Amino acid sequence: MEYQIAADSLKDRVILVTGAGDGIGRQAAISYAAHGATVILLGRTVAKLEAVYDEIETLGYSQPAIIPLDLRGATKQHYIDMVETISEQFGRLDGVLHNAGLLGVLSPFNQLGEDTFDDVMHVNVKAQFLMTQAIMPLIKKSEDGRIIFTSSTVGHEGRAFWGAYSMSKFATEGMMEILANEMCNTTVRVNAINPGGTRTGMRAKAFPAEDSGLLKTPKDIMPLYLYLMGPESKDVNGQCIDAQPKG
Repeated sequence: MEYQIAADSLKDRVILVTGAGDGIGRQAAISYAAHGATVILLGRTVAKLEAVYDEIETLGYSQPAIIPLDLRGATKQHYIDMVETISEQFGRLDGVLHNAGLLGVLSPFNQLGEDTFDDVMHVNVKAQFLMTQAIMPLIKKSEDGRIIFTSSTVGHEGRAFWGAYSMSKFATEGMMEILANEMCNTTVRVNAINPGGTRTGMRAKAFPAEDSGLLKTPKDIMPLYLYLMGPESKDVNGQCIDAQPKG
């Protein structure tokens, strides 16, 4: 599907992107800024966030902001404080892209370590749950709020050896559907994206023997990310959409 979005469709919007230091998160932040948004870059590695910040400024887009936060160690209070900071600095929040995620270890089910399970579920599910709870009062004030989760093909159908990551993405889709159903009579739209095989560090870790040159780049799949964050998707809610549909 060809997603159409106006060049300035995100003008005056404030959008939070998690995992904004590299990969899909980095590209989404740049693409949102290119379409007029003020972007808040959240991630655990300050140097990476600063590089994205500098790139956005160099391109002449609206000045972004940086929130350094490691989701693995973050608590409910961290997210409450984060929202207070956003409210004080910008007075609003119009969208969030939950992009940060942890792959964990691919292994047989009976060899999956408890620590790995806990880490993956904390970053991919609990952190997003707590962050979304914290941002809800602010994003519900937006005239056209957007919350986008990130799923996976293994979040549609379980696959051998994908362990905690697959389970976390099933949970993510469930969380999205629950929230979307609750928000259906508001101005907030909640959806999820399955990026598919994309040229990122996480993909390389999962498929080390793969020829990454055959994969789509994060920039290639941005039309869907822009569409679901913009006003054009006001009638789309509770959907998990494949960025690279088959056939």
